[in-house]
Amino acid sequence: MRIAIYAGIFKKDQDGATKTIYRLIHSLLLAGIQVGVWGFSITPQKRRGLGLVTVPSLPLFFYRDYRVAFPSGRVMKSLKDFAPDLIHITVPDLVGAAFHRFAKINRIPTYATYHTRFPAYLKYYRMGFLTRLAWKTAVRFYRGIEAVYAPTEMAAQELRSRGLTNVKIWSRGVDQDRYRPSFRSPELRGRLAGDRRFIILYSGRLVWFKDIHIFAQVYDLYQAYAPGEVQFVLAGDGPARRTLEKRMPDAVFTGYLNGQDLSEVYASSDLLLFPSVTESFGNVVHEALASGVPAVVADQGGCQEIIEKSGGGLVARSGDADDFFSKCRSLLEDPRLYSEKKRSARNYLKGRSWESVNEELIKDLVQLGGRSALPAPVPLRPPALPERR
Repeated sequence: MRIAIYAGIFKKDQDGATKTIYRLIHSLLLAGIQVGVWGFSITPQKRRGLGLVTVPSLPLFFYRDYRVAFPSGRVMKSLKDFAPDLIHITVPDLVGAAFHRFAKINRIPTYATYHTRFPAYLKYYRMGFLTRLAWKTAVRFYRGIEAVYAPTEMAAQELRSRGLTNVKIWSRGVDQDRYRPSFRSPELRGRLAGDRRFIILYSGRLVWFKDIHIFAQVYDLYQAYAPGEVQFVLAGDGPARRTLEKRMPDAVFTGYLNGQDLSEVYASSDLLLFPSVTESFGNVVHEALASGVPAVVADQGGCQEIIEKSGGGLVARSGDADDFFSKCRSLLEDPRLYSEKKRSARNYLKGRSWESVNEELIKDLVQLGGRSALPAPVPLRPPALPERR
């Protein structure tokens, strides 16, 4: 079985969406499925059964980490040569539309994964007037494919409320070897916070559509209410960093982290404050909970569903810095509540591995591709796709 995936960005640990696709592709390869990946930003790699194709693109003027991709003749020929049994689209852009047309012409089943409430980004770039059109375009695209996989019931319901009837759930796992309380480091806490009692962490891209202005406002409230008690740490990078560094002079900016460095920062913190309303899920919340760190999240977007199901934190009113501040204080100043949230999250995450959630999706994809079952995994020849140089 061969699956062609248009991923857009396929850079290792770039963000929650790319982490999710990385884990899915790992599971597909282990299941003996050959995978071709097309994207405009790709981490070069060689794995048996995996082929990569770089798609031409131009950067967006308002956020150069994202790009407008183009379906060139070379790109479409590589898709034809790959001869997929299934096509997976993660971005409903020009290339995604071209892949969909190719699938319809060649009668290839197609599915999409819904990772981000991307129309919600527009208001952060003073283009909110385009939000309705963006949703209309996305729904038209999603309506024409066999299945759309959303990560939470909240995200699925949002899509269904817009008239889509082909929505299914593909949840998310967490790597509990990589994110666990045992990575807590007193030495790192000392370097980050000195003698301050608590560390409040933000993890993710430093971009305004993550509502990090709320994080900065909570910082201000703590500076006024309890100066010297809480150290604010931002693990990540992005175009808003320079402004935030001026705005939050006492905060620690670690820059982009991965591997054990990220694991230790999570486990060495006391609370994750993640105010974003544009998430369809929120992998960073899973990572914090697995690290033994409760979270305070917004009541819009997918993060709230994680907290409501896990009991691993508190939910604050979106856009309300005072309420976020109040929820942070409630957790940090009540040891009994704090311990209860940690225990509840640990119980919720038992068995929520990437392997288990991806196994369920792969069963679905096998049927979607017209197969009754997958053969036993065997060594595979890599797909005949051009390697990125």
